[in-house]
Amino acid sequence: MLKIFLAFVRKETFHILRDTRTLVILFGMPIALVLIFGYTISNEFKGASIAIVDEARDALSAELIAHLTASGHFELVAQPPDMAGMEKAFQTGEVKLGIVIPAGFEQSFFREKRAAVQLLADATEPNYATTLTNYATQMITAFQQEQGRVEVLPYQVGVHIQMLYNPTLVGAYNFIPGVVALILMLICAMMTSLTIAREKETGTMDLLLVSPLSPMVILLGKVTPYVVLSFVNAVIVFLLGYLVFDVPVRGSIVLLLVLCLLYLMVALGLGVLISTLAATQQTAMMTSLFTLLMPTMILSGFIFPIASMPTALQYAAHIIPAKYFIEIEKNIMLKGAGWEAVQFSSLVLVAMMLFLFAAAWRNFKVVYD
Repeated sequence: MLKIFLAFVRKETFHILRDTRTLVILFGMPIALVLIFGYTISNEFKGASIAIVDEARDALSAELIAHLTASGHFELVAQPPDMAGMEKAFQTGEVKLGIVIPAGFEQSFFREKRAAVQLLADATEPNYATTLTNYATQMITAFQQEQGRVEVLPYQVGVHIQMLYNPTLVGAYNFIPGVVALILMLICAMMTSLTIAREKETGTMDLLLVSPLSPMVILLGKVTPYVVLSFVNAVIVFLLGYLVFDVPVRGSIVLLLVLCLLYLMVALGLGVLISTLAATQQTAMMTSLFTLLMPTMILSGFIFPIASMPTALQYAAHIIPAKYFIEIEKNIMLKGAGWEAVQFSSLVLVAMMLFLFAAAWRNFKVVYD
C-alpha cells in the first residue's frame, strides 16, 4: 500500500511541476506579494510633502524649517506667502501637512518664553494625518529643547521610553509576519481546492474512485505534494523577509518551521473541505477568496488591532487560523520566545487541523460513497 501511495504522490507531483500556471501561482505569487506588501504597507513615512507659511522670516524660524526638513521625513515643496496659497496647495493635493509660523516668532520665544506654531493636516486620510501631526509635534518639541533657553521647572519627572523587540519601529517587523500568514493561507488553500475541484469537473475523480486506490489514499495523495511544495514556499518567503526586509528570527528556527508546517496543514485542510463542497474550479476559487482573503486580512490582527474591534468581531477573530499563526511568528521571530509562549496558539491550530480534515473526510465520503 505504501508503494502504491508513493507512486500516486509522485504522479501528482510531476503533474504539478509540468503545469507552468500552477507553479507561477504557487511560487511566483507569494514572492511578488511579499515584496509588494512589504514595501507598500507600512506605518512609516518618508518625504511627506509639506508647505510652510513663514510670517516671521527671522533667524529662529529659518532654524525651525531646517530642523523639520533635515530628518528626511518631511519634504518642503511649497512656501506660500499667505494662507490663501496654503489652501490652494491643499486643494490641489500638493501637500499633506501645512505649518504656519506666526510673525514675531523669535521674539515671542526668547522674551515671552512662549511661541505658537500652527499645524494643518489633510484629514481625508485620517490615520496618515494623525501620524504626520504627531511626528511634527515631536520634532518641534525637540527643537525647543535643543535651544536650551526655555524656562525650566524646578522639579521634573524624567521619562525614558524604550521600545522592546522593535526599537527603531520598523514597519516590516509588523507586516511581514501577517503577509506570510495571509499568503500561505490563501495560496495553499486555494491551490488544494482547485486541484480536487478540477478532477471533479473533468470527470477524472470518478475514474480514480473506481481504481484500486481507496478514497483515503486518493485524498492524501492529492494533498501531500502541496504540503511539500507549500513548505518549500514558506521557507522561501521567510528567507525573503530576512534578506530583503531584515526581519529577524530571534527564536528557534526549527520550532518556527514545525509550527509553520502545522499552519500549512490547517490551510490545506480548509482547501480540501472547500473542494468537497465545490462542483467546479470557479466555485472553488470564489469560495476560497471569499472565505479566506477578507477574514484573514481584517480579523487576524494583520492590519487592524483585534483589541480595538467591536466585541462580536473579537469573538469572530478566534476562529481565524491566521490570528494564531501571526502570534506564533511574532513571539518566535521578534521576541525570541520558546514553546511556552506559543503552546496555546499551537494547540488551537492542532484542533483546527483535526476538525477540518475530519469534516473534509466526512463530506468526501458522503459525496462519493
